[in-house]
Amino acid sequence: MTVDAELPAGVPGIDVPRLAAWLARELPGSGRISAIDLIAGGRSNLTYGITLAGGRRVVLRRPPLGHVLPTAHDMGREYRVLSALGRGTAVPVPTTLAFCDDDEVIGARFYLMDFVEGRVLRTREDAADITPEQARGLSDALAEALAAIHTVDVEAVGLGDFGRPSGYMERQLKRWGKQWDSSQEAVRATGHTRDLPEYDRLVARLAERLPADAPARLVHGDFRLDNALARLEPRPEIAAVVDWEMSTLGDPLSDLGLTLVYWAEAADAEQLPVGATITSAPGFLTRREFAGRYAELTGFDLADLDFYVAFACFKLAVILEGIHARYLQKATVGEGFDQIGGGVPVLLERAHRTLDAGSVW
Repeated sequence: MTVDAELPAGVPGIDVPRLAAWLARELPGSGRISAIDLIAGGRSNLTYGITLAGGRRVVLRRPPLGHVLPTAHDMGREYRVLSALGRGTAVPVPTTLAFCDDDEVIGARFYLMDFVEGRVLRTREDAADITPEQARGLSDALAEALAAIHTVDVEAVGLGDFGRPSGYMERQLKRWGKQWDSSQEAVRATGHTRDLPEYDRLVARLAERLPADAPARLVHGDFRLDNALARLEPRPEIAAVVDWEMSTLGDPLSDLGLTLVYWAEAADAEQLPVGATITSAPGFLTRREFAGRYAELTGFDLADLDFYVAFACFKLAVILEGIHARYLQKATVGEGFDQIGGGVPVLLERAHRTLDAGSVW
């Protein structure tokens, strides 16, 4: 395989000549690389669109540049779960093509998958051409996709050993606590400091409320509308769920809690620097309606949903702090990273407010 002469030599996170040589070995006949572009969105793993000879489009996923949290960004796990779900489940996912475990090719492990036509819907402006009826249909489709993930027969698709569901929420609390500490060290190394006393108090409150183990289910780990590709015609649907880097076996309500934290409504007094504000547009389900639809589809008990929403605020705060650390290291690729750090105290306060109220509504 060759690379077009006009292709820019500097693509952040990609060694183009080495990638071209690897593609020639792993996907014979795929043709020359004519273009590579960083796909908008995605503030963690990096996603690139690659155009091959004849116009074929494939997608490459690799870890972020700079500060990478321990145990995060495992390309092998992401590739495995997508491949398993693509074998006859009701979960819409892209078709995987090849996996590279050799860091020498582009500087990190990565994988390729087919490009899926669809829209990433994120802002109110994205809703300009969406009718209220379509918005409701899209909300239903997203609830159905989440329910499909949580009702996968993990043994049947070869994911029975994909995680350790026993003690899942307790381990999650410890894991994200370690990630927080790692990010704090990275922030201090840049000469900055962060005074966030509500973090320690929240960790203590969550530890007191840890629920009993739930049955082992596949969880996505970062489920939200803008981590999916949507289509509106001929009917609203989720064409593919993407960004599976944090997937594992565990408590499915942890996914629902995070989805509700991301879910914006028109009456909200505050907005996060991540997630899809489009859900505040006319026609989209409210958080209560989305949770109700999910409960109808799965039959799961949502009595302790306030804990899961508060925990999701904690988890998202840790994730944003990690992204903030990479921004301070000048190791981010894309736009909007200067706003990320401001979302952390907002999330910590929201978590306490949710636990104080004993309700998510």
